Amino acid sequence: MRQLIVQVPRGCGKNVLNIAKDCKGTNLAQLEANSGDQLIDVVIVHVSNQRVEELLGKLEEIDNLHVTMFPHGVIALKPPASETPEQVTNVQERSPIEVFIGGLQSIGSWRGFLGYAATAGVVVWIGLYTSTTYLLVAAMLIAPFAGPAMNVAIATAKGDKKLLKRSLLRYFVALLVTILVAAALSLIFQQEIPTSLMVQNSQISAVAVLLPLAAGVAGALNLMQSERSSLVSGAATGMLVAASLAPPAGLVGMAGAIGRWDMSINGIFLLLLQLVGINLSAAIIFRIYGLSAQGVRYQRGKKWLFPSSVAITIVGLIGLLTWQLWSSPELQRSTRSQRATAQIQKAVNESNLAELIEANVRFTRPSIQRQNTLLGVVYVQRKSGVTVSDREIRQRLTNAIQNRLLQQGFNITPLIDVSVLESPKRS
Repeated sequence: MRQLIVQVPRGCGKNVLNIAKDCKGTNLAQLEANSGDQLIDVVIVHVSNQRVEELLGKLEEIDNLHVTMFPHGVIALKPPASETPEQVTNVQERSPIEVFIGGLQSIGSWRGFLGYAATAGVVVWIGLYTSTTYLLVAAMLIAPFAGPAMNVAIATAKGDKKLLKRSLLRYFVALLVTILVAAALSLIFQQEIPTSLMVQNSQISAVAVLLPLAAGVAGALNLMQSERSSLVSGAATGMLVAASLAPPAGLVGMAGAIGRWDMSINGIFLLLLQLVGINLSAAIIFRIYGLSAQGVRYQRGKKWLFPSSVAITIVGLIGLLTWQLWSSPELQRSTRSQRATAQIQKAVNESNLAELIEANVRFTRPSIQRQNTLLGVVYVQRKSGVTVSDREIRQRLTNAIQNRLLQQGFNITPLIDVSVLESPKRS
């Protein structure tokens, strides 16, 4: 429920009260006051979130109208006292105008915004450089990417070209600042090779598109839900959005500084994928919850912009996914590693020579020209009754695994090291 303080010329307060009653307003009060040399009526209104836009639309007919709306929910209790539990549990989503105004307010300040982007660049660089995972989490918390990303979706849903341009500008400026800070730190500290965490974050899965789609849904739902209707905090959903943006941004800068353009391309791919994925899912959720091109105190929305933007977003998403599928395994290395592990297990089982203990499979850090090197370290244990030598087992399993991986069309060069382990002999 929202509290509104409505100021109207003297004598119009009764009209405000009647309109508020029509909108199911509660705990209404009218006061007489003056504003400078003008006599006014002040009306305090408490109305449910879903009635805010309806109330404002009806109040627009009154001249010289001033409205103050509190951004946080209030609890308005009324008789009988026995119905209090039902009154406080009737929590509704925010009105579309609140979400839109909140988005407009968030694009005002540049100094703090750029400061957070630069700080996120420093923290994500330290995390990637020292292979410290919790620092990446810290960078996600302070990275200011969630706001612009969600504002792009709000602008898409509302058909607001001006907000869309400003939000896209802030999005790319924030990413550029983070990238440049990470690159500068790598140059200052004379980094020459990628760290293990950089390599890990550059490994892209075939299902990477699901993260931005989920982040967009979570971010939009959080903005639409009343602060009392969800156990999920805004910081948590904001971190989910930033989780798909902060590490790739740092990766682009650091990889570019050391000349690993293949890793930079992977990071750029992820950043573009996050933008289109978040925008698509979040914009659809906003439209479902009532954000449209025209509304109360909002007339600059273009009806054609929403379908056009969604169509462009879908085309962009299809283009990125096509790029990912055709650039195998560069943009699918995480998935390829998992599938290669499964194929190794099948090859070992079919050999009837040994039992698989463990298989560690990964793409190597150095980039050898015209070769996608997949390194596999396989530990096996001889099956009971097998009489061939360990050397023969290693050779036969190595050939079987390499041939199987090549037959799968993974477009890789498998380098396999098989170790035959012996169980201790009981005395």
